[in-house]
Amino acid sequence: MRATIEDMAHRLVEVPGVTGVMLGGSRARGEHRPESDWDLGVYYRGDIDLGALRALAGPEVEVAGPGGWGPWVNGGAWLRVDGVAVDWILRDLDRVEQVWADCRDGRYEVGVQAGHPLGFWSPCYVGEVALGQVLADPSGELDRLRRRAATYPEPLREALVAGAWEATFLVGIAAKGAARADTLYVSLCLSRAFGVLVQALFAANRRWCLNEKGALAVAEALPGAPEGFGRRARGLLGALGGTAESLAAAVAGARALVDETRAALPATYRRPG
Repeated sequence: MRATIEDMAHRLVEVPGVTGVMLGGSRARGEHRPESDWDLGVYYRGDIDLGALRALAGPEVEVAGPGGWGPWVNGGAWLRVDGVAVDWILRDLDRVEQVWADCRDGRYEVGVQAGHPLGFWSPCYVGEVALGQVLADPSGELDRLRRRAATYPEPLREALVAGAWEATFLVGIAAKGAARADTLYVSLCLSRAFGVLVQALFAANRRWCLNEKGALAVAEALPGAPEGFGRRARGLLGALGGTAESLAAAVAGARALVDETRAALPATYRRPG
């Protein structure tokens, strides 16, 4: 299968507009299971020849052009090769490089994107390159970016750690929802609060966080995470009930966990609140 994927990557870079292809996801990081998908980042510049992409994918595969899947997960296709799932994920290389420049200056965005319930955090673009494997890169651009992104930018680390203030704000407003027995509102507030803390813990350890999937399990094992961080977060989300009392108890537990986590983050970057 690896040989098939590498051959596909070299055929993809022959498509006008495609500049390079990387293997991403769990297979690139060596964390895959036998049934894991093969994720191919298809990097392009300018106009990409969708007709050529569709011809390569085959008549039974729908190929979504730039923007077809949303503002951040740009487009691509879902294929089956010998019964195995292979995903093409389009990435605008100019936009990736702009995000890389933003990261070096300590700037990031969190955008609304289908499939990302905590939002799409823009540094993911750079993390995908840093943690991916270059399969086809005629110009060498992807490899050069990958080597630069191997060093986590300190301004981004500072910004994401400082951004943990939002978790405190979220548990504060969750308390108002608890008083109204508003389970949906409280669950959204606490989920995002824990997600913000996960991003801060990854950044504090100079680790790229690519998305929500599996991130809590990684974060709870990182240096600086409070004892039982993941267990406590999972327990609080699982204990949400429909009464004001049960919700208030969950919010109180979340506030304690947020306070402990923020206290454990690098003090230089902590923001009051």
